[in-house]
Amino acid sequence: MSSPKTNTKNAFWNFWLEISIKCEVFLRAFGSSWLNFPEMPRESTAAKTVRLKKIIAGFQKTYPDAHCELTYANPLQLLVATILSAQCTDKRVNLVTPDLFKKHRSAEDFANAPRAELEQAIKSTGFFRSKTKNIQNCCRKLVERHGGRVPRTMEELTLLDGVGRKTANVVLGNAFGINAGVVVDTHVSRLSQRLGLTSRQTPEKIEKDLMALVPQKQWALFSHWLIWHGRRRCDARRPDCANCEVLKWCPRIGVKA
Repeated sequence: MSSPKTNTKNAFWNFWLEISIKCEVFLRAFGSSWLNFPEMPRESTAAKTVRLKKIIAGFQKTYPDAHCELTYANPLQLLVATILSAQCTDKRVNLVTPDLFKKHRSAEDFANAPRAELEQAIKSTGFFRSKTKNIQNCCRKLVERHGGRVPRTMEELTLLDGVGRKTANVVLGNAFGINAGVVVDTHVSRLSQRLGLTSRQTPEKIEKDLMALVPQKQWALFSHWLIWHGRRRCDARRPDCANCEVLKWCPRIGVKA
């Protein structure tokens, strides 16, 4: 004869089994619509393109003078400054480069500089040992392969030490006015996702999505607009949505209410 305790236990599990079966039947029949959480319609590429045009118009009006905020006077200086800007703010780099560029005026100067001296000069930008190594190896290749000049193609630039697509795009777009791609830094990555222009996570894939949406003649400028907006309005943690110039076209993805 079963004990009262056993009977209670069996009744409990029978109850939950019955509930589980009914729930499964219900969900198969009605899905999640009963929760009143309908899925958002997926935005078509055409609709996204139209929305992006309005975003770009808003940026053009808000940031008519948007530009690269690294200080430089020639392509070599911009290349070196961009290498230094990795994991460092433009403001910090701009504090370091005036004296650096006064002392090192050519690729040959950087290539032949005493390593310890160069490390000390750029120490405040962080990761100074690896940056020194990259700058000197990069400049040696400039001297050996390009006569000390900065090349004007993505393929040649990305063969230099410390130069990936981001750095190459900065140099091409700003020093030479060549739109070979879209610069994807932390601001561009964050804002392009927040604006619903991409759901990708890696810089390469984000760049590919943006290149497909943004007119090529605006690739360099579009990066500047996102960077300026990220620094001045759309903070990572506390975006100023109330005063945002493109709020009406922004789905605010990832922003807490």
